[in-house]
Amino acid sequence: MDYVAQIETQASLLRSAALKAGPDAPVTTCPEWTVLKLVRHIAEVHTWAAQAVVTEPEAGRPEWTKAPRDFDEALTWWDNGLSLLLERLRETPADRPAWTFDKSFRAAFWTRRQAHETSIHRLDAELAIGHELPSLVFEPEFAADGIDEYLTVLVARRLELGSSIEATGRILVHAADAGRTWEVRLTAGQPLVITSAQDAAFDADATLAGTADAIYRALYVRPSHAIVSGDESLLAALPRP
Repeated sequence: MDYVAQIETQASLLRSAALKAGPDAPVTTCPEWTVLKLVRHIAEVHTWAAQAVVTEPEAGRPEWTKAPRDFDEALTWWDNGLSLLLERLRETPADRPAWTFDKSFRAAFWTRRQAHETSIHRLDAELAIGHELPSLVFEPEFAADGIDEYLTVLVARRLELGSSIEATGRILVHAADAGRTWEVRLTAGQPLVITSAQDAAFDADATLAGTADAIYRALYVRPSHAIVSGDESLLAALPRP
């Protein structure tokens, strides 16, 4: 999967939507955010990730720098940070040691992470315009990859940062159009266990089903047509991004 191309495409769509919405437009999917805050956030993330790609693991977490508060200045600052990120991701070997928060400590981590970070915030910018999104936005393979990253990487990160599992049960996540299933096992007070479900019809306590696009959006708490059945409290117990 060409993650770098995804970053470039999704960032361009995000930027266009942000300009159309305007800096003061509320971002309903990120409470208390405006489009200006969204632009500053993604600019800071891209700039920080560009530094992380070339930071040795033993050097520790790179410094987080703040974007300008003026909208036009923030856009220019973001353009520079994004350009540097894309350049470094294209030029850096995937297996080069780099600081990451998932303990893989390889530069490849950042291509995947920034592709999905940018894609989800692209949705936020488009929703800020006030238009209803189509039922399908992302290709099945890419959306399924985002589901997998969310469950296997981001949830673990949230648990490391202090979130905890407060429920016990099994969730089946079934993205039919991508041919992918995940079994999510929750045990109160314990780490989440994620496996590939061998049988999409196994006896689960809750099921999250639909297109990969719909599930991808649902896990990130964005408007979605995913279908939830069974014990919905188990899905609510998953740590949020």
